Amino acid sequence: MAFVKLPSLEMTLPAAAASRGVSVAGAVFRGSLAQNRTRTALAVLAIALGVAIGYAVQLINQTAVNELAQGVRALSGDADLEVRGPRAGFDEALYPRLARLDGVAVASPVVEVDAKLVGRDDTLKIVGIDVFRAGSIQPGLLATIADRLDTLRPDVLFLSPAAMRSLSVKADDILHVQVGLADVPLRVADQVGGAAVGTQRFAVMDIAGAQAAFGRLGRLSRIELRLAPGVDAAAFGHALQTRLPAGVDAIRPETTQAATASLTRSYRVNLDVLALVALFTGGLLVFSTQALAVVRRRSQFALLRVLGVTRRRLTMLIVAEGALIGTVGGALGIACGFALAAVAIRSVGLDLGSGYFRGVVPTLAIDPTMIALFIALGIAAAAMGSLVPALETARAAPAQALKAGDEQRAFAHLRSPLPGLATIALGAVASALPPIAGLPLAGYVAIALLLVGTLILLPRFAAATLSLLPAPHTPAAMLPLTQLRGAPGQLTVSLAAIVASVSLMVSMAVMVASFRDSLDAWLMRILPADLYVRAASGGETAYIDSDTQKRIAALPGVRRVEFLREQQLSLDPARVRIVLLARTFDRANPARSLALQAPSLEIPADAPPPVWVNEAAADLYGFLPGAVIVLPLDGKPQRFTVAGIWRDYGRPQGAVAIERERYVALTGDTTVTNGAIWLAEGANHAAVEAALRSEIAGGNRLELATPGEIRDLSLRIFDRTFAVTYALELAAVVIGLVGLSSSFGALVLARRREFGVLRHLGMTRRQVGAMLATEGLIVSGIGLAAGLVLGFLISLILIHVVNRQSFHWGMELSLPWGGLAAFSAIVLALSTLTALASGRRAMDVDVIRAVKDDW
Repeated sequence: MAFVKLPSLEMTLPAAAASRGVSVAGAVFRGSLAQNRTRTALAVLAIALGVAIGYAVQLINQTAVNELAQGVRALSGDADLEVRGPRAGFDEALYPRLARLDGVAVASPVVEVDAKLVGRDDTLKIVGIDVFRAGSIQPGLLATIADRLDTLRPDVLFLSPAAMRSLSVKADDILHVQVGLADVPLRVADQVGGAAVGTQRFAVMDIAGAQAAFGRLGRLSRIELRLAPGVDAAAFGHALQTRLPAGVDAIRPETTQAATASLTRSYRVNLDVLALVALFTGGLLVFSTQALAVVRRRSQFALLRVLGVTRRRLTMLIVAEGALIGTVGGALGIACGFALAAVAIRSVGLDLGSGYFRGVVPTLAIDPTMIALFIALGIAAAAMGSLVPALETARAAPAQALKAGDEQRAFAHLRSPLPGLATIALGAVASALPPIAGLPLAGYVAIALLLVGTLILLPRFAAATLSLLPAPHTPAAMLPLTQLRGAPGQLTVSLAAIVASVSLMVSMAVMVASFRDSLDAWLMRILPADLYVRAASGGETAYIDSDTQKRIAALPGVRRVEFLREQQLSLDPARVRIVLLARTFDRANPARSLALQAPSLEIPADAPPPVWVNEAAADLYGFLPGAVIVLPLDGKPQRFTVAGIWRDYGRPQGAVAIERERYVALTGDTTVTNGAIWLAEGANHAAVEAALRSEIAGGNRLELATPGEIRDLSLRIFDRTFAVTYALELAAVVIGLVGLSSSFGALVLARRREFGVLRHLGMTRRQVGAMLATEGLIVSGIGLAAGLVLGFLISLILIHVVNRQSFHWGMELSLPWGGLAAFSAIVLALSTLTALASGRRAMDVDVIRAVKDDW
C-alpha cells in the first residue's frame, strides 16, 4: 500500500504543494466552523456568559469604589492632610493649635455624623462646616448656595442633588433627625455643590449648629489642612503625628479612600473570582468541544500534514479557531455584561445584597481598558482550551492518524497519573501559605491547582470506576458500558466542564451551609436575653441616655438589663476604624456574653484590665491572648490585657470588648446604644414592649426584637447576601451542562454508523435511546462522583483558608446532605435527558444512509 510511505512523501513535496496545503488548511478550518455551527455557537455562548458575568461584577464593583472615592474627594476638597480620629470625634481645642502651625495655609474644622432620619429606614451623612474656612479648601460644597447667611443658621440643611432626589424633598421642606430618642427638625434651604459632588448623597450645615444639634459640643470629627506652597505633605504629616493625641492621625485624603475601599476589597475580590469561575468553565467547554472535534478530524489534519502544513502552523490554526470563538464570545459578553450590571443595580443595588454600599447612587461608566481586558480574557480562555488538543494533533504521526481507529491514541497521554498528582501536591502546599497583601491569593491558586490536577486524573478515575461496575445482562446496558471502557479518553474530555462546575457548586454549597449553620449557632449563643432594644438600626446620632436607662430597668416585668455602648476607634490610619464594645460582663463567666473560642484567661491583679477581641482583631492587629495592647480612649492611651478571642460575624474590620464600668470611668460617656432585657417570672413580651413604648420618652422610636426575630432577620440578610453567589455558581453549572450536551452531541454524531449497524442487527430506536440514556447516566454519575469529592476538598480550602484570610471568620464544617442529594438527582436527570436529546439527531438518520460510508 502506498500510504505506508506517506512520511517520506511529505519530505519530498515541492514548495508549490506545501503552499497549496496551507490554503487547503484554511478552507478546511472555515468549513469546519460552518459545518459545526451548533458546537461553535455553544462554545461562543459559554465564553460570552463567562465574560458577561465577570465584566458585570467588575463593573459594579469598580462603580462602587469610584463612588466612594468621589465622596472622599468631594468632602475633603483641596486638602493636603486630614486630621481624624475616633468616630465620636476629638477635642476641638486641637483646631486652633493646628491652624497656627507654620506651614499650614488653611485649617477647616468639620463635624460629620451619619444621622438617623425619623420615619425613614435610612440615614443621611451630615457635614458641619465653617463656611468661612471651608470655602478655601472645599469650594464645591458652597458652589450653589444663594443665601450665604443661611449657612450660619443652626437648623438649616443644604442637601446635595443626589440627596434631594433620593429623599424626595425640596427647598423649605423639613427633615426630622433622631438625636438620642428625640426628634430634631431641620429645614432644607437649598442644594449644595454641583458637578464636584457628583452622585454623592449628603447634607451640609453650620458646624456650630451640628455640634449643638447632635450633642457634639466641643468635639470635631476631623480637620482639613491645606499646606503652604512648597511644604512637603508627607514630611509635615509625619512631624505633626507626634503632636496629636492618642487615636488621632494626620493622613493624606487618599489614605482615607484606600482604607474605606479596603473594607470591601475581600468581598469584591471574592465576587470577581467567582465570576471568573464561569469564564474558566466556559474555557473547559471550549476544550472539550475542540478536543472531540479535533479527534473527529484527525485524519483531515494528517492529510494536511502530508500536503505540507507544518506542525507549528497546524497548531496555530487550531488555536486561532479557538481564539475566534473567544473574540466573538468576548464581544457579545461585554454587551450582555453591561446590561446585566444595570439590571443587577436596579434590582439588588450597588452592594449586590452585601449592605456595604447602601445610600450610594451609582452611575455606570464604560472603561475601555476593562472592556479590552475581559475580551482578552475570553480570547485567552478559548485559545487555552484549544491549545492542548492542538499540540496533541500536531505531535501525531500522519501515517498513523490516517488509519481508522487511531482516535483513542489522542487520549493516551492523559492516562499518566504523575502530572495530576504533582499538581494536587502543589495545591496542598499553596493552601498552607499565608495571605498575600491581605488577600487569600494562595488559597485561590490552591483551588485552581486542585481542580486542574483532578481533571488530569480523570482518565484514571474514570477507568477505575468503570472497571468496578458489574456487567449488565441486557444489550442496551452492556453496549454503553463496553463503549465507555474502550474510550476512557473521550469520556474524560466530555466530563471536564461538568466536573469543574459541579465541584465548584458543591464546594460553595458546603461553604455556605457551614457559614449559615455557624452563624445560626453563634446567634443562639450571643442572644441569651428575652428581649433586645436599640436606639436605632443605623446612624450614630441615636442613643439612650442614663436617665432613660434607669427608667427601662425600673419598668414592671423587667428583671435585669445589660446595656452596651458601641464606638469606633482608630488604631491604624491605613485601616477602617475598629469597633469598641463597652458592655456589662460577668467576670466569672465572660463566655455568657461573648462566643469565646477558649476559656477566658485569668488576669493577674497587677496586670492591665482585661479586653476581649474578635477573630478579625486578632488576625489584623496580632492581638493574642495574654498580650498587652493600647487602646486610645478620650485622647489618652489606655493599656489592656487580651483575655480571650471571640467569634464575631458582624465586624470584619475588627472589634474589642471591655467592661462598661471601666469605659465610663475612662471616658465619662454614660450613653448606650443597645440593651438586653431579661423578663421577670410571669411577665410577657407584649406588656413590656407596650410599657417601653408608652412610659419611656421617645420610646416609640426604640427598636425592639426578640432573639427569634433577630435570628430570622439575620438569616434573611445572609441569604440575600449570598444570592449573587448562588447565581454565579448556577451559571457555572449551566455552562457545564451545556458542555456535556455539546460533548454528547459530538460523540453521537461521530457514531452514526455504529447506530446504523445496530439498527441493521435488530435494535429498535427505543433500545438505542435506552443505550444512550444509560451511557449518559454512567458518564454523569462518574462526573458527579468526581465533582462531589473534589467539591468537598475545595470547600475545606474555602472555609479554612479563603474565608478565614478574607473576612477572618471561623466556622464549623456542615454538610447539606439534603441539598446535595437533590442537586445530584437533578444533575443525573438533566444529564440523562441531555444524552437522549443529543441522540435524537443520530437516530433520525435513515438506517441505510447511516452505514453507506462502510460500503
